[in-house]
Amino acid sequence: MATKLLVVDDEESLVRLVRSYLEREGYEVFSARDGEEAVTLARQVQPDLVVLDLMLPGIDGVEVCRRLRQFSDAYVIMLTARVEEIDKIVGLSVGADDYVTKPFSPRELVARVKAMLRRPRSSTAVDEIAPPQHFGELTIDLAGHRVLKSGVEVILTPLEYKLLTTLSSAPRRVFTREQLLERVWGHDYFGDDHVVDVHIASLRKKLEDDPSRPRWIRTVRGAGYRFDTEGSVS
Repeated sequence: MATKLLVVDDEESLVRLVRSYLEREGYEVFSARDGEEAVTLARQVQPDLVVLDLMLPGIDGVEVCRRLRQFSDAYVIMLTARVEEIDKIVGLSVGADDYVTKPFSPRELVARVKAMLRRPRSSTAVDEIAPPQHFGELTIDLAGHRVLKSGVEVILTPLEYKLLTTLSSAPRRVFTREQLLERVWGHDYFGDDHVVDVHIASLRKKLEDDPSRPRWIRTVRGAGYRFDTEGSVS
C-alpha cells in the first residue's frame, strides 16, 4: 500500500505544487484547505505524515496538531512563514516533528518527508527489556516508552522522547548538535540544526520546574548539551 500523506494549506497553488512533487515519488496525497477539514480528513484516511501550515483559516495549525495527537501518531512537518523562535517552539511542543520556513524548495520538502518516513516510531527490542531509569523524581520507562515525573506521566512527542533517551543514555556526556541530529533525526537530515535547540526548549518546558534553570538537561556553552543524573540546580 502507498504511503498516505496529507497536505494542509489554504494556498491552492502551493498545495498543487507540493502535491505534484509528492505524487511523483509514489505517495498517495490528500489535501485540505482549513483546519477543520484537515482534522476530519485525517480521521478518515489516517495519513502516515501531515504537511501542515501554521496559519490556517478557522483553527490554526497548532490547534490542528493538538487535535491530531489525540488520535494519530502521524509525523507532522509544520510550514510557517514566521521566523520567530516562539512559533516554532509552540508548534513542536504540541506534537510537530519538524518545521520548514516559507518560502521553501519543494525538493527540500520531499527530502525532509523521505527522511522522516525512514525513522521508526516504535521502540527497539533492547528498550522493551530494559529496566526503568531513575534520576531523582524523573523516571524513564524504556519498556513502556514513557516518562514520569514524581509518578505523573509527562506527555512527550516521539522526537522529544528520542532526544531525552539519547541524552540520558550517557549521563554527563556532552552531545553536540551534530551528534544529536545524527542520532535523533538521522544521518540524512539536512535541515537547520537550530531544530535541536527548539526541541530542547520544548523538552525543558515539560520536564523542568524552572526551564530557565534546568536541572537535567544542561547547556554546555560552545559545545552542546548534557544530561545530569542528580537533577540538582547548579
